[in-house]
Amino acid sequence: MQDTPEGEATIAQRLRLGTGFLASEHDWIAERLASLGSRLRSFRDDQVDLEISLKDRDGAEQRVTLECWINRTPRLHLVATSTERDLAAALGEVRNELVRQVDEAKTRTEPRNNRALRAVPELPELG
Repeated sequence: MQDTPEGEATIAQRLRLGTGFLASEHDWIAERLASLGSRLRSFRDDQVDLEISLKDRDGAEQRVTLECWINRTPRLHLVATSTERDLAAALGEVRNELVRQVDEAKTRTEPRNNRALRAVPELPELG
């Protein structure tokens, strides 16, 4: 996945740091999650909230959790977790999992990807 400056800016605007991360790490984390930005750009800024948290940093049971709320009908709450010991690898793992979930959610709700929703029956000609 290619990281882009636009993707990084998209993530930086929408990302809140939860427990376990320092405010000084915000840009580093946004850089690691940048490829997720291209998936979220199709939503308005006020529709998407991201929060990342870290439990038991550098401990045996370290866990990174990335949550995404997309305010649309129906409202989506997506969660990706990683127990990877290396923090950069854990960020990559949660990013990839959230990309997969966002893609799956878009496919489920967009008519262009669902023949039954996009097919319009022809009306019989009167006369």
